[in-house]
Amino acid sequence: MIINPFITSGYVAPEYFCDRKKETETLLRWLTNGNHVAIMSTRRMGKTGLIEHCFKQDEISGKYYTFLVDIYATKTLRDFVFRLGKSILDTLKPHKKQVWEKFITCLSSLRSSISFDSSGIPSWNLELGDIHTPAVTLDEIFKYLNEADKPCIVAVDEFQQVINYPEQNMEAVLRTYIQHCRNAYFIFAGSQRHLMGDMFVNPSRPFYQSVTIMHLDAIDIEHYVLFAQHHFRIAGKNIKEEVIRSVYERFEGITWYIQKILNVLYAFTPQGEICTEDKVDIAIRFILESYHYTYSELLFQIPEKQKEILVAICKEGKAQNVTSAAFIKKYRLPSASSVQAALKGLLEKDFITKEQGTYQVYDRFFSLWLREQM
Repeated sequence: MIINPFITSGYVAPEYFCDRKKETETLLRWLTNGNHVAIMSTRRMGKTGLIEHCFKQDEISGKYYTFLVDIYATKTLRDFVFRLGKSILDTLKPHKKQVWEKFITCLSSLRSSISFDSSGIPSWNLELGDIHTPAVTLDEIFKYLNEADKPCIVAVDEFQQVINYPEQNMEAVLRTYIQHCRNAYFIFAGSQRHLMGDMFVNPSRPFYQSVTIMHLDAIDIEHYVLFAQHHFRIAGKNIKEEVIRSVYERFEGITWYIQKILNVLYAFTPQGEICTEDKVDIAIRFILESYHYTYSELLFQIPEKQKEILVAICKEGKAQNVTSAAFIKKYRLPSASSVQAALKGLLEKDFITKEQGTYQVYDRFFSLWLREQM
């Protein structure tokens, strides 16, 4: 079966992964030489894809146990432990019994809560409430990582979330565990670059100078042109170079948006035909219509004051000095203190991003849809 080669969720195979050769070589070099790595970039630039791609390479595959845990939705240590434990067990299940059995043996605090199917395969069907002592379970997980029969690589996606946990000194606790775990190497990926940067380069923070830092930038446009045209040709289709360049520039090289639009353009282009630039707006219109109900619900749920500043930032595109008298007057906003409170709420909910003093609506498709509603 021919699949759409422009993947928008997860990792499928190397042939559907665009470029990142230099980044792959760099990450592999650090990991296979015993380094922990922090990967920073804007969200949807392809951090997770790069990690999964590296895990499939000969230098890693079969030689390490690799675990990828996304902690974006976690709010407490218990959430963190739940996600980490599930990721490890789910990854080990396809291996021989003695592999996953070793992990379950280490989890003495949870062993009675783990069930087995008719084939004797374990299942992580716990509820959060089953983890009564998360600190103890975390200790057990690190005991396993240190004693596993192969070295382990643990990738923690959206690592900056641990800053918000209510438990005291979470960074210091994790740093101590990681420092004493000689059999595992860690990748810390994060999209809030100012938070991630402070965690790893601030001398007063526990993770200071404990990792090698990688910044993930946009894939070079020339590689994307070759990649897209190659996959169109394989399917007996064609796509104009200027179409790819137009999509790339409109979405500032952010991988997921490029993939999403190319996915739709590929689906809309019959065999034997050429995809031309006029199809880009049609593809974007199709995508925005598919999200219309979701975006309407989102907008409805945003408090009025937050909605006002969100719309102002959207109109501005890239907004600076948003608490200044000039910005407030331009968009008829309330007081600077009210704007500041609204910004805090929008940042916490990830409706907007802030980098180097510039605010922007996080979801570029939501931004386009929002402009149409004004």
